[in-house]
Order: sequence, then C-alpha cells, then structure tokens
Amino acid sequence: MSQGAGGSGSLLLLLAGLLSVLGPSPTSSIHVYTQREVYGTVGSHVTLSCSFWSSEWISEDISITWHFQAEGSRDSISIFHYAKGQPYIDDVGSFKERMEWVGNPRRKDGSIVIHNLDYTDNGTFTCDVKNPPDIVGKSSQVTLYVLEKVPTRYGVVLGSVIAGALLLVAVVVALVYLIRYCWLRRQVALQRRLSAMEKGKLQRSAKDASKRSRQAPVLYAMLDHSRGTKAASEKKAKGAPGDSRKDKK
Repeated sequence: MSQGAGGSGSLLLLLAGLLSVLGPSPTSSIHVYTQREVYGTVGSHVTLSCSFWSSEWISEDISITWHFQAEGSRDSISIFHYAKGQPYIDDVGSFKERMEWVGNPRRKDGSIVIHNLDYTDNGTFTCDVKNPPDIVGKSSQVTLYVLEKVPTRYGVVLGSVIAGALLLVAVVVALVYLIRYCWLRRQVALQRRLSAMEKGKLQRSAKDASKRSRQAPVLYAMLDHSRGTKAASEKKAKGAPGDSRKDKK
C-alpha cells in the first residue's frame, strides 16, 4: 500500500509539472522601448521618449515610472510616476520644476520632457511600465548627453555660410537654366531661318518655273518668225535672176 501511494503521488507531481509547463501563464511579458542616446544643449529642452507593448488591454491600474542615475553615480532616484490616471513629479532632485508629462498611456506612450537642461542632467534615465496583469518585463534605459550651448556668433556665422552656399547653388541653377533657355531659343531661331530659306528657295524655283512657262510661247513665236523671214529671204534670193531676164526682154 505504501508503494502504491508513493507511485500515485509521483504521478500526480508529474502531471502537475506538465500542467505548469503547458498551461497558460498567469502573467504576460511587457516590452518597453526607449532611445539609446539623446543629445541636448545647455538651456534647451529634450524629449525622453518611452513606448511600450502589452498583450493586455490598457487597464486603469497601469503605472509608468522614470528613474534617474547621474553620471558617475551608483544610486538612482525616482523622478516621475504615473498611476491611477494621474502624473506625479517627485520632489526629490532637480527635475521637479523642469519636467513635463507628454505621454498618453492609451497610445502606449510614456514620454516626458526635461526643460532648461544643465550639465548636471547628464546621466541615465530608466523607463519602467506595468500594465496589470501584464507586469513582467524589462525596463528600458536612455542616456542623456548635455553639450555646451552653441554661441550666438558662431550660429550667425554658420547661418551666413549656409545661406551663402544656398544662394550660390541658386545662382548656378539659374545660370544653367538661362544658358539652356538661350540655347533652345537660338536653336528655334536657326530652325525658323532654315525653314524660311527653304521656303524662299521653293518660292524662287516656283517663280522661275512660272517665268519660263510664260517665256516659252514668246520664244517659240520668235523662232517661227525668224524661220519664216529666213525662208522668204531665201526664196527672194532664188527668184532674183529670172526677174532680171524678163526685164531685159
């Protein structure tokens, strides 16, 4: 009996293990995405984007948390928390008056904006999202690099250089189009001139042909007249001796 009870217990444990492996898990995995690196200049603002994917519907209990770990520090602090439909900016740290919530959990967006950046903002920001019952997942981190503000004079010079380059490109393009336009116009003028010359030649040849056709009857008449005159003169020349004999008689 004890051996049978032990065998049945082992079978039950095996079935429970199979069910735990094959059966559905009570929780699903949530995926969080951020950029790896973000750059900003002193005095400006930057958006720290955070999106997520969850297999569950967005519940009322969804929570979004941002943590900050300063550059060179081992400790991280909570700077922002979203829960029960309300954003909460933590009073700890220097972000409490410079942070803005721009996310929308319904659109799976948990982004924030940091205003008036300073060198002390250099560090790693971590976004963590929980959407019960989808609470198992890995947070995502983005590193912020705050750079020196670009001097106004340098910006003006850079803008002038860019504007000059754009103006030069515009002038070159305009010259190319102008040269092309002049060339096309010259080609059209040459084509018209050649067409006019061909037309003039055709007209002159037509006039010459018409003139020749008008002159042909006159030439023929002159030839006939000259032939008749020559024949009469020859006949008269032949008949001249006979007449002289008749006069002598």
